[in-house]
Amino acid sequence: MLLQGKTVVVSGVGPGLGRRIAETVVRDGGNAVLGARTEANLAKSAAEIDPEGGRTAYLATDITDEARCEALAALALSRFGAIDAVVHVAAWDSCFGGLEEADFTTWQGVLDVNLLGTLRMTRACLPALKEHGGAVVLIGTQSAVAAPSQVQQTAYAASKGALTSAMYSMARELGRHRIRVNSVLPGWMWGPPVQAYVRFTAHTEGVAEAEVLGRLTERTALPELATDGDVAEAAAFLASDRARAITGQSLLVNAGELMR
Repeated sequence: MLLQGKTVVVSGVGPGLGRRIAETVVRDGGNAVLGARTEANLAKSAAEIDPEGGRTAYLATDITDEARCEALAALALSRFGAIDAVVHVAAWDSCFGGLEEADFTTWQGVLDVNLLGTLRMTRACLPALKEHGGAVVLIGTQSAVAAPSQVQQTAYAASKGALTSAMYSMARELGRHRIRVNSVLPGWMWGPPVQAYVRFTAHTEGVAEAEVLGRLTERTALPELATDGDVAEAAAFLASDRARAITGQSLLVNAGELMR
């Protein structure tokens, strides 16, 4: 199995991508250590992913709190004895709008979560990762490299773009410890957030959901959107030893909407 015997810390485990990644880790033979702000979501995900409870652990974690990041890393070590990878899903992605109407106080919050929070969580895991090498997988966004025309999320895109830039420096800094740092950049990803967008837009415009979805898929080379499961598979690969010579790279998972 791809992650047999590996312990993977996953931040931002809710009903969408974070849960999918944790599920994929367990399916592929690994142990998943789940973090998110809401303990009820963590408990639900862990029970569904691992009913017997032998392959998961979880702790309510706000990645803007350095002590909570360190506590999640400590849980992984106390429960499973190692950290082999950390996958960062936790993000503030609900800040919409552009520059003209920007509330920079809110933008600072977005940056504190998406950029600095991710770096805090990474640093908390570094002592364990340095023991025998491993992987850091950042979940970014296609919006960081190509602004979408359907919605404005300038603060989110800027924070994730900064994280992608930080990835290059981290890959160089941590490579000597055999720690690889890569990003997965989803485009329109079929899962709870995009499903909600399609429903809301269809209701607002008085059109069928299929029409709204068609506007998105007509932009892709493949005839359907990538799913959160597809993004989870990419993250699992980058967390695994099969990607042992890959670092400092960004992988677009977008059904061919944008090609680089």
